[in-house]
Amino acid sequence: MPAITLKNVTKSYRSITVLNQLNLEIRENVITGLVGRNGVGKTTLMKMVAGFIKESDGELRVLGERPFNSLKVSANMIFIDDMMGFPDALTLGDLLTECDRFYENWDQDLAMRLLKYFKLPLSLNHRVLSKGKRSTFNAVVGIATRCPLTMFDEPITGMDAGARRDFYRALLKDYLAHPRTILLSSHHMEEMEDLLEDILLIDGKDSAFHGSITELQEKFISLQGKENVLKQYANRYAVIHKSSAGPLTEWIVDNDHTNLELTELKQAGIRVSAVSASEAYLAMTGQTRGGVDDVFDAMERE
Repeated sequence: MPAITLKNVTKSYRSITVLNQLNLEIRENVITGLVGRNGVGKTTLMKMVAGFIKESDGELRVLGERPFNSLKVSANMIFIDDMMGFPDALTLGDLLTECDRFYENWDQDLAMRLLKYFKLPLSLNHRVLSKGKRSTFNAVVGIATRCPLTMFDEPITGMDAGARRDFYRALLKDYLAHPRTILLSSHHMEEMEDLLEDILLIDGKDSAFHGSITELQEKFISLQGKENVLKQYANRYAVIHKSSAGPLTEWIVDNDHTNLELTELKQAGIRVSAVSASEAYLAMTGQTRGGVDDVFDAMERE
């Protein structure tokens, strides 16, 4: 049974539709990356799944139940974001004690060890922490709860590069030892792509892609060469994304070429290669031409 099912789910705020007739299933015990540009509805989707807000139309099921006002979903879910607040009267150590009392699968030893590793003194209050340290503490709570459904919405806000790397590593190691359904939303696709199994790309009120990270990569290929050579030999292909680095230009195009076409491109001196998941993501969410490069190219031509 899928952990999460959406059938024609729509979410509107008065006259503004944020998500429109979403249909998808999120697999159980899989880490799914929820990606997309700002304002496309990622947080709204996660809050509906958490039961914090109600869908406007359609059918949403989480762990077999409608999540809004569901005690079952609430007891088996945790939602981590940078807006989490905790009582001022409690220290970080007190908060861990309360988590131990509340969450059935809580691992107190793991939480204590992670706080020590990240240099978060138990005697401090949550509100006095820097933004990055608050995010780190919240992330530790998300890992140590081991809820059947764990959601992280931009959990690395304010963290430095080292802390982000350590968070992803800790999450992966604990997930492998204790599988659960994890939804992870982040703008740092290049940092988390090795962690993810599935990708859900939200774009324009709908899902633009939902599948394995390998399937996302295989949708595109990279063509690299001198721009005049690309224009001569690769002009039959729809260019999804353009970029330049020194004398070479890269075109990311749909991966629908025959072996003969690929051979012709290589013989013309064009390097043909696979793309990373982050490159495929940028291709799907970027402008169809050169993105911001077009602004400067147009200025140079004038």
